[in-house]
This record gives sequence, C-alpha cells and structure tokens, in this order.
Amino acid sequence: MRARLALLVAAVSVLTLIAFLVPLALLVRTVAEDRATVRATADAQSLVPVVGTADAATIRLTVEQLAAESGRPVSVFLPDGTVLGAQTPRTPAVALAARGQSLTGESATGREVVIAVQGRSDGTGVIRIAVPQHELTAGVTRAWLVLALLGVILVLIGLLVADRLARTLVRPISDLSAVSHRLANAELDARVTPAGPPELREVAGALNHLATRIQVLLVQEREQVADLSHQLRTPLTALRLEAESLRDPDDAARITAAADGLERAVTGLIRQARWRHAPAQPASSDAAAIVADRVAFWSVLAEDTGRVVTLDLTPGPLPVGVAVDNLTAAVDALLGNVFAHTPDGTPFAVRLAREAGEVVLTVADEGPGMPAGAIRRGASAAGSTGLGLDIARRAAQAAGGRLELRAGPRGGAQVLLRLGPPTSPQDA
Repeated sequence: MRARLALLVAAVSVLTLIAFLVPLALLVRTVAEDRATVRATADAQSLVPVVGTADAATIRLTVEQLAAESGRPVSVFLPDGTVLGAQTPRTPAVALAARGQSLTGESATGREVVIAVQGRSDGTGVIRIAVPQHELTAGVTRAWLVLALLGVILVLIGLLVADRLARTLVRPISDLSAVSHRLANAELDARVTPAGPPELREVAGALNHLATRIQVLLVQEREQVADLSHQLRTPLTALRLEAESLRDPDDAARITAAADGLERAVTGLIRQARWRHAPAQPASSDAAAIVADRVAFWSVLAEDTGRVVTLDLTPGPLPVGVAVDNLTAAVDALLGNVFAHTPDGTPFAVRLAREAGEVVLTVADEGPGMPAGAIRRGASAAGSTGLGLDIARRAAQAAGGRLELRAGPRGGAQVLLRLGPPTSPQDA
C-alpha cells in the first residue's frame, strides 16, 4: 500500500509539475529573447540621431564604439551604398528598412534589429544590429536547471509526505493483521490499540470485541465440558462398585480396569477443558503396548459376538509422537467402528508394523465397508456421532502422520493409521 500511494503521488506530482514547469520554461526563454532584443533595439535607437545628422566619419566612430561596448555586430547602411561598422551583406530585412519600415527579424545566426533613419538629405539610412543566439538564450539553461531541480525537490517532498501519510494507514492495518494472526494462534488475550482513520479505529474496536466474545464463549464451553465430564464420575464410581461385587475375579478385574481407563479419560478431558493451553512438553507413547492392551480389551466383546480377531503385532517398543490417552482413544475408535458398523460374526484383523520410518496401524474387516466422506467430522451414515474417525485422524496428525480409508482385500473397510516418531530423541 505504501508503494502504491507513493507511486500515485509521484505520478500526480510529475504531471502537475510538467503542466506548470513546461510553460514556465518556455516563458523564461521568451523573456530572455525579448530582453536581448530590447537591449539591441535601445542601442540602435541611440544611433538614430547620429546617423540622421552626422557625416560618415562620425558615424563610423560612433558605430565602432557601440559595437565595442555591446559586443554585438553593428552595421549602418547609408543611402549611397556605403556600409559602416560590421561588413555584412544586405539582408531582406535591411532592404525592407531602406523603404522606411523598421523591424525585427530572424537570421541564420540569431536575430537582427533593423531601424530606418529618415531625414537625411541623401535618402534613408538603415541601422542593423545582430543579436547572436547565445545572447538570446543567455541564462535560459541555468533557469531551466533551477526549475528542474525545483521540480525534483517538490516530487521528493511529495513522496516523503505521501510515505508519512501512508505509514499512518499501513501501521494500524499491520497491527490489525498481527493481532488477527495471534488470535488465530489461540492467543485470546491479544488486543489491538485503535489508531489511524476513524474507519480503521472502528475495525480495531470490532476485532477487540470479537476477541473478547470468543474468549467468553470458550470459557463457557470449557466450563460446560468440565461440568459434564465431572458428572460422569458418579456413574463411574457406581460401575466400579458393581464390578467389585462380581463373583468371578477375572470379570471383576476386567471391568474394574475398564472403569479405571474410562475415569482416566474423563480426568484428562476435564484437565484439557480447564486448561487454556496444552502442555508444552512433547507427547510420546508406545504404540505396541497400547494396541496390544486395547485389542485384548475388545477381544472379549469379539468373542461374545462371534467375531474372529487376527492380530499381527511387531514386537515393541514402537514409540510414536502422540500422547497415551489420545492414541488409546484413536485405537478404541477404530476398533469400536468395527463392532458398530458390521454385523455380529464379521471377522476383522489388526496389524501393527513399522514402515518407512512410520508406525502403521491397520484395522481391516470383512463387513459392508464405509461410505465416502466417512472421515468428515460429525458425519455418519449409521446413526453414530461421526467423531470416531475424526479422533483417529487428529491423533495421526498430532504424530505427523495421516489417516487413510481404503477398501479391504476381502471386501469391507480397511483403515490405516500412520504415526510418526516422537519430536525429540528423549521421547523415544
């Protein structure tokens, strides 16, 4: 914007100066020519009394003295054809003046002033003074240089003023942009100081109001999520008490472990909702241990629903750059989708391996498959919340990977969760 404003001011200034200085330069040249002509005419007029009354010797002496003083060629043409002073040929202007008409005309070397002198007994005499070109343009070049320098100075002053004015516009706009980027980076306490023209100050006030409103809404949302999550503790406590009352120790331990895991997830959700910023420490987890644990958990339900589970796990540890809770939620989401979207008895396979620097988790089933666009958050063709695959996708992106949805080799759906390594060596 500053460059464009400067270019606009420069163009307007140059055009204005051209419209002003060009006529002024022509006027300066005309004035210089007229000044030189007037001086030459005055010198010629001073010779008229001498030429009209004196003899040839007196006229010659006077002409030579005037030529020496003025530095211009001076000639006097007497009626008998005698030429006194500078010996120049008769020009058309001289011939015309011999008929009694004084005039000023152009010549090959500049300008000539001819004056007819009447009153002599022998006829009409003619006084001719030549004005050379350098005298006609004396001082014009210097005046033009001064005008050009003045024009350049005026353009530079205009550019300086335009830059100052543009800075008063650009600086508030830059501040608005900087605060917008800070808000986009979750710095909700960022505010802009209103400055500049009234329109920009109004925009700054609107941006500050928007930031405050966003901050209030996020606080309310966090509090609501935290309150809702906290309310889940009561049914979790009841579930743990019911699990402890089971007679089968294995069932009691399994359900108690599941309740503990759910409580940890709820606790993490409360912390994430109450914290304004996520912890700065890098995330890391062992994909092999987590996948093995979650497959063992879901295998009980698979046995109850008549599903055959094929498990292919590369021996761990397999460190990945995602938190334990997030990876656990992602694996549960992928395995839960198999049970939610395929009929009982549908076999599925879980494979975890290292490929090209990534850890790849593959969950494939032999069900009816998944519709296109199933990864879109909140979209579900089977009546669910539509968040499962999105949770897995965000976990993959947190680890520098991605989520892929393909058709399985035996029909059905095949979901690949690609996870990158931890961000620092100590996380491994």
